[in-house]
Amino acid sequence: VRSVMIFLALIGIIYGALAAMYFVVKKDGDVKKLVAYSSVSSMGVVMLGLFSLNPNGVNGAVLHMVNHGIYSAALFLLVGIIYERRHTRNVAEFGGLSHVMPGYAAVFLAMAMTAIGLPLLCVFISEFLAMRGAFEAKPLWAAWAALGIILNAGYMLWLYQRMFFGNIDNPKNEKLTDMSGREWAYMLPLVILSVWVGVYPTYFTNYIQKPVNAV
Repeated sequence: VRSVMIFLALIGIIYGALAAMYFVVKKDGDVKKLVAYSSVSSMGVVMLGLFSLNPNGVNGAVLHMVNHGIYSAALFLLVGIIYERRHTRNVAEFGGLSHVMPGYAAVFLAMAMTAIGLPLLCVFISEFLAMRGAFEAKPLWAAWAALGIILNAGYMLWLYQRMFFGNIDNPKNEKLTDMSGREWAYMLPLVILSVWVGVYPTYFTNYIQKPVNAV
């Protein structure tokens, strides 16, 4: 049973990442679908950590569920912000947004870097623990999972490049307004949480440790 669950976890990690990448390449790719498939890949990491059946793996899995709630919620909210202004989620409709929405671009970058596991941001800690647990159980499992994490970085960086860099080719994007006070109010706590968990994870891992040890 354990081998079956690990196999499904690895399929989830790699398939989710490839499916998300497809929505960057696709001519009418949907940003929201990309975030949804990145969540599938993220849940694969959780399953991998849990079925490593060791403290590092389970700690990483539980913390990754918390971190997923931070960055995935933030990315869905960011998609909602741009959809409210343009009424489209098509990646090809955007480009050069950093020129007119610098605040939005900065927050999106912070959460994209969180999603790919940049050190000092929350996902780095949980992915590292889950991967370490997988490596302790069987190094080959960690090697396959690493492929998914590399793909994860690829599509997130590619998405950011397509949406925010370059010139504004679409006239509909020229007069977009940056984030409002209300939008800053619900995005900043998520950015702060990402940095907090990334810089000081022991506050959270100490809380998780007791039930994990019991398991």
